[in-house]
Amino acid sequence: MIDSIDRQLIALIQHGLPIATRPYAVMGKQLDLDEDEVIQRIALLKESGVIKRFGVIVKHQRLGYTANAMVVMNVPDLLVKKTGEAISQFGFVNLCYQRPRHGEKWPYNLYCMIHGKSREKVLQQLDQLMLTCKLTHYPKDILFSRRCFKQRGAVYPIQDKNALVMSDG
Repeated sequence: MIDSIDRQLIALIQHGLPIATRPYAVMGKQLDLDEDEVIQRIALLKESGVIKRFGVIVKHQRLGYTANAMVVMNVPDLLVKKTGEAISQFGFVNLCYQRPRHGEKWPYNLYCMIHGKSREKVLQQLDQLMLTCKLTHYPKDILFSRRCFKQRGAVYPIQDKNALVMSDG
């Protein structure tokens, strides 16, 4: 069960961490907690499943990474886990995950995201990945972003004192 301090902490973190050398100390001052207690409470909220995910949102385009490609592949189901682990070892791969196929119109089940400063560089990196992981014979498609969508973290609206409803906003 979460208490009123946890609720205040959740309200703070859903808007992003303060840009500071020690963001947990800054939040602790707002909640009259020390830095270690803030870190410990966040860890417990994650472990208990109240906070589903906690991570960084990178604004790639602001950093000059304007060639952003989602690569979708149709890999045999028995090889998806092993293939995904191999793909994830490449430093230029930002995300790699499995999703269900949707018939003949969308036969892809393995997705990975590559952010680059040029399309040419992204395509070179993809070629390297496909050759190294021996994926050249699997169907794939490369979907380059045409615009940047709003990026934000999860929103955790509180309904009452004992319930917390989670939304990925």
